[in-house]
Amino acid sequence: MACRRRRPELRGPPELHYDKSEARKYTRNSRMIDIQTKMAGRALELLYLPEDQPCYLLDIGCGTGLSGDYLSDEGHYWVGIDISPAMLDAALDRDAEGDLLLGDMGQGIPFKPGSFDGCISISAVQWLCNANKKSDIPAKRLYRFFSSLYSVLVRGARAVLQLYPENSEQLELITTQAIKAGFTGGVVVDYPNSAKAKKFYLCLFSGPSTFLPKGLNEIDEEEEAKESTFTNERVPYKIARRGVVKKSREWVLEKKDRCRRQGKEVRPDTQYTGRNRKPRF
Repeated sequence: MACRRRRPELRGPPELHYDKSEARKYTRNSRMIDIQTKMAGRALELLYLPEDQPCYLLDIGCGTGLSGDYLSDEGHYWVGIDISPAMLDAALDRDAEGDLLLGDMGQGIPFKPGSFDGCISISAVQWLCNANKKSDIPAKRLYRFFSSLYSVLVRGARAVLQLYPENSEQLELITTQAIKAGFTGGVVVDYPNSAKAKKFYLCLFSGPSTFLPKGLNEIDEEEEAKESTFTNERVPYKIARRGVVKKSREWVLEKKDRCRRQGKEVRPDTQYTGRNRKPRF
């Protein structure tokens, strides 16, 4: 019988696990990039932000900035926090558009109250459930994280945290500390009957409890069986729903149109817009 892979949280602290080698996967593994982008899209969908209105969002465990790229493409501004210097270096190397901060979410979110219109997090919160040193008490670190997150959100805002709980006890620990910190909400489970595609989203409300969205059920079998591909080159970031390659002419034109809708001063479009320039000697 094939043995299951050990969960990354059990191998050591995240700042050591997410080293340069691991960060490279998030820039060259096409399947990993696709999964991260889709989860970011689903998290943003669950935030239920106002239509055609740019918001200021927090991305916890931002990594190499893949989820942040999606937020930027949707017209939002964002700040990312991550504990791994290697992942943040990769984000800077990819020219991520958000502001980046090196920090441990278990120590709290270091921003002023009411700073953000919403928050997303992809595959990060479950790391707080493990003690990597004697002073780490998971329940206390979770409460410090959720209480500070509650503070930095505008009242009535939402936080959507995608996570991979190890078991039901761990999920209960996380939700209990979130409720203790003042949040309402619950867990949305997408594709509950799929072993590979099943995803947990903790949807938290920083104001009066509203309806909890329903999880997705239908899944494309071909999508579930999709395999990873690796290249020696960085995989261009692709906008998940449009298939537009980042920094291509189409991508540049869409970004300029979005900036115009936001009231920014933008240069007029010409035949040279988005054109790759030849190197200078």
